[in-house]
Amino acid sequence: MPNPTKTDVLSTENDPRWQAVLAREPAADGRFFYAVKTTGIYCRPSCPARTAKPENVQFHLTREEAESAGFRPCLRCKPDQLSLHKQHADKVTKICRLLETAETEPSLAELAAIAGLSSFHFHRIFKAITGLTPKAYAAAQRNNRIRKQLTKSQSVTAAIYDAGYNANSRFYEQSPQLLGMTPSDYRTGGANSRIRFALGECSLGSILVAASEIGICSIALGDDPEYLIRELQDRFPKTELIGGDSEFEQWVAKVVGFVEAPAIGLDLPLDMRGTTFQQRVWQALRQIPVGEKVSYTEIAQRIGAPKAVRAVAGACAANTLAVAIPCHRVVRSDGSLSGYRWGVECKAELLRRENQT
Repeated sequence: MPNPTKTDVLSTENDPRWQAVLAREPAADGRFFYAVKTTGIYCRPSCPARTAKPENVQFHLTREEAESAGFRPCLRCKPDQLSLHKQHADKVTKICRLLETAETEPSLAELAAIAGLSSFHFHRIFKAITGLTPKAYAAAQRNNRIRKQLTKSQSVTAAIYDAGYNANSRFYEQSPQLLGMTPSDYRTGGANSRIRFALGECSLGSILVAASEIGICSIALGDDPEYLIRELQDRFPKTELIGGDSEFEQWVAKVVGFVEAPAIGLDLPLDMRGTTFQQRVWQALRQIPVGEKVSYTEIAQRIGAPKAVRAVAGACAANTLAVAIPCHRVVRSDGSLSGYRWGVECKAELLRRENQT
């Protein structure tokens, strides 16, 4: 074997993949593999084995490529098998499909047994991947069903039982938080409900903030304030829109302050209206720290739906809570900016500000 040179060292150290190897990043698994010339093995980026010297490292895009080059799989990280994260994601995906179709909610022990894990381990993995506990995910599925049933069932009572609730009282206790209005009003398209709103100005242009009884249900940015109001009216055609009072103006001021200085955070209640899948994506987006960017693929992996990259992009596009649900922090896999509901230039400016915090 030829003696390593300084060029070999620099070639590896200047490769961005080397930093992933040094950090043992699980998120890099599957994107590439690295081989060690002195041992003849190849590994995942997250392999816990002692870090090899950079001059002895080669990078390969696939395990087939590494094996064709004469390297054999590491016995510790087993790069020729599904990664542990992928195994867990597959199990969680299977449980999610079960919860989406189950007429009655299985217990935690039953779900863990199906996944082949202990209850404690399953609960921890499920929450890490989806952002929700199994119980919360099941509740979200039931809530999604009740919304659908209310629009097509003959009565509120029939809708409640068809959605999986065992008692009327249990549902009515939760209905204000779930629907933002009474079940009867929801059946009529929100005819008797109210939404407060106010327009403001920020350095990005006009901003509209609207809130239901639950919390902020819309944050919109743009250059045309009249268009922002028309868009709100189109979203809630049967809801009474009323101007915000002095208390609500303080909410608007907080939102504007958050746009100008993202590091301060936004401590206001949110009314996130969407499908269960959209809710999962939005929860994952809210966990992205200020100043960081992730790809649509990474979000799909985090929620346990690695093949649903397009659906993740669709959930980002459906977001109506600008900055509060930071879909501007999601970019393409190559780091370039994709579309944004309020304009790509606005997205670029938000990211620029966050990078300066």
